[in-house]
Amino acid sequence: MKIDGGCLCGQVRYHAETEPLFQAVCHCKNCQKQGGTAFSVIVGVPEDSLHVSGETATYEDTSDRGTIVKRVFCPRCGSPILSAPVARPGMLVLKAGTLDDTSWLDPKVHVWTESAMAFVKIPDDVMAVPRNAG
Repeated sequence: MKIDGGCLCGQVRYHAETEPLFQAVCHCKNCQKQGGTAFSVIVGVPEDSLHVSGETATYEDTSDRGTIVKRVFCPRCGSPILSAPVARPGMLVLKAGTLDDTSWLDPKVHVWTESAMAFVKIPDDVMAVPRNAG
C-alpha cells in the first residue's frame, strides 16, 4: 500500500510503501493540545518504511507514563506530521489529517477515551480503551 502525505504549506512531504500497523483515534490531552482539536486520528507505520523530505522540527513531549514522545511538525506552517514514541522503537505514528488520501481509513480503536471531550460519541462498534493501549 502507498501512503503519501504532507503539511499544509507543502514544505514537508512523506511517503511509505507499507501496510499500516494500526489505525486509531487518540483522545489524550497532549494530542488535543498539539492538534488544537478534540482528538487525533493516527496511523502507525514501521519507521524504516517512512521517507520524509523537507525541514521538520521536533518537540519532545512527556507522556502520562513519563516516556518521551517526539512530536514532529513543519516549522513553517505548524502542521503536526508524526509522533515517535521513544518507548516503541521502530514505530512512527502519522497524523492522518496530513494524508493525501484518507479513503482507506477505518480506525477500529479509540484510546485515552477517559480524556475524550464530553461531546464526542465513541461508536459502539469500536474498541474503546480508557488509557494507553500499550
